[in-house]
Amino acid sequence: MNWKEFYKSRKIEIILTLVFLVIILIIFSNFLEFIEGREGASLPDPILNLFNPVDLTWLTFGLIYASLVIAIINFIKEPDKLLLAIQSYSLMVVFRLIAMYVTPFSAPEKLLLLDDPFVQFFGSGQILTKDLFFSGHTATLFLLFLIADKKSLKIFLFCCTLLVAAAVILQHVHYTIDVFTAPFFAYTSYRIVIIIIENITVNKAARKKD
Repeated sequence: MNWKEFYKSRKIEIILTLVFLVIILIIFSNFLEFIEGREGASLPDPILNLFNPVDLTWLTFGLIYASLVIAIINFIKEPDKLLLAIQSYSLMVVFRLIAMYVTPFSAPEKLLLLDDPFVQFFGSGQILTKDLFFSGHTATLFLLFLIADKKSLKIFLFCCTLLVAAAVILQHVHYTIDVFTAPFFAYTSYRIVIIIIENITVNKAARKKD
């Protein structure tokens, strides 16, 4: 189905999805400012205690941006997948907001700042250190892996997910538990959206029969 036909058949859903995405991202942006000023608990992490942090900022964001660009190029040919990605990501942001609110953590003791080169190039801002539990970078890449159906793309995204997960741990950006739980939140978001879409489709088919 091309974009014109897809938009015509799911116009309301597309509009609501984009509106929700914008709203939740605005809320999340303001929320991140709130948690940076909030006191949090430091977690004992036996994995991080094994090594000193290594600055892998450029590798991390290189993998993230490459994954996003390649995934979007592939998904844009299949509107349903792109919409699914946006919907799942939006729900995952909601889960992340809730998770961070109920688990106020301080950054790992030996944290090396993960300074987004793209954001800093177009205008510096506060570098986040307490956007913990769970790792948004890891979860986002794993979500893209779940949605992709081409074998080569899935392998690429899965490898990038593992590398980014390892990188944020090696840089002490996240606690190990942040990275370990990220795929579970991504999968939960993905499955909830799939179930909702399937139920809507079934209900539509039932109404047409009536």
